[in-house]
Amino acid sequence: MNRQRLRLEFRDLLELVLLPGLAAVLPWAICFRVFKWLAHIPSLYREPCERALEQATQRGWVGQEPGAAARWIWSRRLVTLVDHADFYLGRTRSDAWMRRHLEVEGHWCPPDQAALLCTFHWGAGMWGLRHAHAQGLKPHALVAALNGDHFKGRSVLHWYARARTQAVTDALGQPAMDVSVSLRPAIKALRSNEQVLAAIDVPADQVVSSEVVSLAGMPARVPRGLLRLAVDQKIPVVLYITGLNLDTGRRHLRMRVWGVGDDVSTLAQAVFAELDGLIRQCPPAWHFWSEAPRFFIEASELAAAAAVEAQAATAIAPVEAEAAANA
Repeated sequence: MNRQRLRLEFRDLLELVLLPGLAAVLPWAICFRVFKWLAHIPSLYREPCERALEQATQRGWVGQEPGAAARWIWSRRLVTLVDHADFYLGRTRSDAWMRRHLEVEGHWCPPDQAALLCTFHWGAGMWGLRHAHAQGLKPHALVAALNGDHFKGRSVLHWYARARTQAVTDALGQPAMDVSVSLRPAIKALRSNEQVLAAIDVPADQVVSSEVVSLAGMPARVPRGLLRLAVDQKIPVVLYITGLNLDTGRRHLRMRVWGVGDDVSTLAQAVFAELDGLIRQCPPAWHFWSEAPRFFIEASELAAAAAVEAQAATAIAPVEAEAAANA
């Protein structure tokens, strides 16, 4: 094992195991104070956090006042640290701990009703899974395949990814589903009056069908496959959000039952308007700022699309005029 890999493995061990693992052995009130202090260390989660800050700054989501950038990246590090810590908390804390530390607003769908449970990569979502199971739901989480090539040379990261996926399965009481090839397993579950669960704000550059929505005041492209599935199967959509109070460490879970949608585009606009509001509420809590170029549509792309539409309209205008004259 060469020196570069040793450094990488040690960094993963520190950032994914040792530091967030403090949550397993410390009372949460003390642990969260330690996390708030650790979040001031620039080297912690340096690359993803600095990339997220850069992308958010370019798009006008970091204040210009003195100290704004430092506060933003501190918040980004803290959310990341707590999100990783929830893996260890979930393994070592009971439902009674959850009831003490999680503020709940709204309700889930009935346990025997087929539904699409949606959330976003915002905040720290593990306790939403735990709460759903505690209320009698047993949804199947839709997860991406853990491609071994992606983890080449990073055994700690690979272990953590597999362990976290297993933790999702354990929290929900149902096996996760890999739908990267086909949605058929999800359709089968829904037809059996079960629920499927997914974080739907993922980049659309790896899918065939996408939808343009407004996100953080900018046009963004998002996948529409799961929302189309909900419309086609005539099942309700339940949106849930698990947030974090960055001052106190308390969690809040908010659920909203949308009911059955009849138009994919309308449903997508409504659902992602919720993420837009969350980003406005706490921009650093969105985990995908570092992947912003894969979401947001640049002005040049919009101009090219508008030019194509204009050209098409110009070409068809004489045809329509002739058809009208001969009518």
